[in-house]
Amino acid sequence: MSEEKDVQLAQLIDTHDAEKVIEEVLRIFYFHYSEDAALRVRLAFSQVRSLFMGEFPGYRECLAEYHDFNHTMSVLLASARLLDGYNIERVFLPEELAIQLLLATLLHDTGYIQEDWDTEGTGAKYSRQHEQRSIEFLQRHAGVFEIEEPEVEPLIRLIESTDLKTDFARIAFPSEEEQDAGAILGSADILGQMSDRAYLEKLLFLYHEFREAGIPGYETEFDILKKTRDFYKVVRGRLRDTYLHVFELAHHHFRERYEINQNLYIVAVDRQMAYLERIIGDENTNFRHKLKRGDQAKLHERQAS
Repeated sequence: MSEEKDVQLAQLIDTHDAEKVIEEVLRIFYFHYSEDAALRVRLAFSQVRSLFMGEFPGYRECLAEYHDFNHTMSVLLASARLLDGYNIERVFLPEELAIQLLLATLLHDTGYIQEDWDTEGTGAKYSRQHEQRSIEFLQRHAGVFEIEEPEVEPLIRLIESTDLKTDFARIAFPSEEEQDAGAILGSADILGQMSDRAYLEKLLFLYHEFREAGIPGYETEFDILKKTRDFYKVVRGRLRDTYLHVFELAHHHFRERYEINQNLYIVAVDRQMAYLERIIGDENTNFRHKLKRGDQAKLHERQAS
């Protein structure tokens, strides 16, 4: 592949195929670390998938349609790619911390899952406190994931890194390396969702999650499209300044592994935002029709049901 070809991110790995995602994540991991070290990553993948599917004892299946297992897979793959770029371009991230990064990625949105007794609404109602609920899930079930007590606090700090309400600079990272890992996860959480080929369509799911959570300012579906434009301006600054520019490291991954001299995450996000601008700028109010791109019409069927 070359930089002249119009290669789209979604053509490399289908993030809707969880097995392909974990295979790619482990393939990237093995460039730098031992296969034995990845056993807990594979275990955590299986346990988190069972949680989202409703097969984890004491919990319901995931009912949040935006923050679903596919979202976790998109973030996991983005974390692995940024980690790879980090190891290519910067000082090598220690194996233990690399494993903790991937474990925290898998666990970072478990707070959206409801317990068996919680039968009202969906886990979207926990949007504002889902990070803390994810931390509580980690603390309660660390043994299932073979997470030892000394690892719990680092994992908590990494999960906290994804909370946009938290001052990242005030998280008490004990080292620059762990802070970099937190920046990788925080950046991956943004890039993974905003680069998804169905991101704009899924925003309509996010609208309903925000409504259920009682988050103000979203009276119509069109509101979330308009506010996403402003949201991107904010997160661009967070990616650059708060998260220490680690988003740029994806470029080194794509160049080294695919001979593509581009940061395909930024390319994908910029395309999404350009299309969003056209939707917002068009006086045609049938924006749902404009979101029916390619194979994404099925999302609208789910939204209408």
